[in-house]
Parts: sequence; C-alpha cells; structure tokens
Amino acid sequence: MQNIGRLGPLLCVLGSALIMVAGAQAKGSEDEDGCGAVHAVGIGQDLGGGNTTATISHGGRLNGTTAGHFEISGLPPVFTIVGTVVFTTHGGTLTANVSGTFNVATGEFVASGPVSGGSGNLADTTGTLTFAGVENLATGVFTETITGTLCRAGEAD
Repeated sequence: MQNIGRLGPLLCVLGSALIMVAGAQAKGSEDEDGCGAVHAVGIGQDLGGGNTTATISHGGRLNGTTAGHFEISGLPPVFTIVGTVVFTTHGGTLTANVSGTFNVATGEFVASGPVSGGSGNLADTTGTLTFAGVENLATGVFTETITGTLCRAGEAD
C-alpha cells in the first residue's frame, strides 16, 4: 500500500502529460481545407444579468478568456439562452453567436452556433462551436467543454 502512495504524484504527472499530448494532437489535425476539431476546457463565473467570463485552456488558438452575454427567456426550470461569446486570445478575438438551454434545477447548460467574426490571427475564421457544462448554482462557478470545428480562411490551396 505504501508503494501505491508513492506512485500517486507520478501517476498525476503522467496523466496530465497524456491529456496535454492528446489535446495537442487533436488541435494539430487540420484537414486539407484548413479545418480542425476544437476540444477546449473552460472554467468560469456567472456574473449575473446574463453575463459570464471564463478562462479557456487546452484549446490551442482559443486559449485565453471569454466574455459571454446572453438573453434569457422561457419558464423554469429550463430557460432558453441566446447570445454571444467573445474569445480573447494572445493572437486576436473570435465571436460565436450561440443559442441553447440552461437548466436552473441542475445547473446544466448547452449552447451552440456559428462563428460570426474574428480579428488578428483569428480573422476570417469560420466554423461552429458548442459549449456544454454545469454551473454550481450556489456559487455561479461553472466548468464547460467547448467542441466544434474551426476553419482558417485562405488555408486551402
């Protein structure tokens, strides 16, 4: 049993390395049209009033922060949300227009939609993104996965 305890930190390091390598492989696999799969992770805060902020990791070009603003409608427990999510990265910005649902009984949410604009090295990027996660309803902290496809303009020959 004591040997297993000593291996714990090593297993954590190896597990983290595998996750980072898997993420790098997924982000580096663009097709001939310059399109690639997105699989990022966000940790954020519901600021109230339909506003959110998050830190994005494991997202390659999307690593950075997001600011979201949503209009909320419908009846509890599942509300409809429609809004924008703006990624701010080292190389530019990217905006996605999304719609989906937010369950105020469980904290689960899902929203998806097209990329509508960008700047810097994300200018003219197209694609679709999906945000799925769970919010802690007591604290407003949420975790999310961001999946989809992004295509770089002008990448294809």
